[in-house]
Amino acid sequence: MSQANPAKSAVAASTPATSIRAVLPELWALTKPGIVTMCLVTTAAGLWLASMLRPEMALGALKVIAALFGTAAAVGAANALNMYLERDGDRLMQRTRTRPLPAGRLHPRVALVFGLALGAVALVVLAALVNPLSALLAALALDTYVLLYTPLKRRTWLAVFVGAVPGAMPPLIGWTAVTASVDAPGMALLLVLVLWQLPHFFAIALYRAAEYKKAGIKVLPNERNADAARLQSIFYSALLLPASLVLVPYGVAGAAYLVVAGLAGALMLGGATYDLRAVRGNRGARRFFLVTLLYLPLLTIALVLDAIVR
Repeated sequence: MSQANPAKSAVAASTPATSIRAVLPELWALTKPGIVTMCLVTTAAGLWLASMLRPEMALGALKVIAALFGTAAAVGAANALNMYLERDGDRLMQRTRTRPLPAGRLHPRVALVFGLALGAVALVVLAALVNPLSALLAALALDTYVLLYTPLKRRTWLAVFVGAVPGAMPPLIGWTAVTASVDAPGMALLLVLVLWQLPHFFAIALYRAAEYKKAGIKVLPNERNADAARLQSIFYSALLLPASLVLVPYGVAGAAYLVVAGLAGALMLGGATYDLRAVRGNRGARRFFLVTLLYLPLLTIALVLDAIVR
């Protein structure tokens, strides 16, 4: 007689939380706080840069808080609704099986209502207290992530290109909160985030290919092969370097940023070329994944500090 998997039994034994004290931490987990924090940082960077370059358009404290809260709420809503839609597949993956829904700690209906309500609050706050354009961009990101990217992940690995757009929207929302327009510098910020996300995700897909296959999510290493994912990572890391430097001629950044962005871009490209070699396997993919995590904070800090010293 086969023995039960302890982890699986623990998951099955969980019961949905009912008290407010028990439900709140689970709702917080649904928003993916780590991703929300990263998006808040990039939104703040967009706000800061636009305010420094267009001081006559700088926002008051209330609008800044509203822009940050609205963007964070929109991102949290997208994550919560994504977890609601993917709760069955999440049970099959080691890294997601302990989330509130697959673990049975939260009722799916609660997650759905929470995600919809949080998204509605986000859009109302942005539209009423910031501007309609920022609210429109947040709505576009939310709808694209939940209604297009999430179902496409089970149909084609190309879904990664769809998902990169809403994931790159926060700095543009921050920019438009100040300028109320989608112009070249704001789109340059968007482009940098889109190009960064592609090698970042391919790295995850390489070392978690077996889990994605088990969950029925289409990723490039499984649909083609690992070499294809490595080449894609190198290609988009190579594009990321000049794309990040475009911010300088647009006047968004200066010499200090140019140096840091050049070094960080070289680190990304070097990591994709060296760490993703076939001989390094999963260990190399994990190492490159960490490089991608380091890149974005470096670039954001360089942008902000450059704007201060100029």
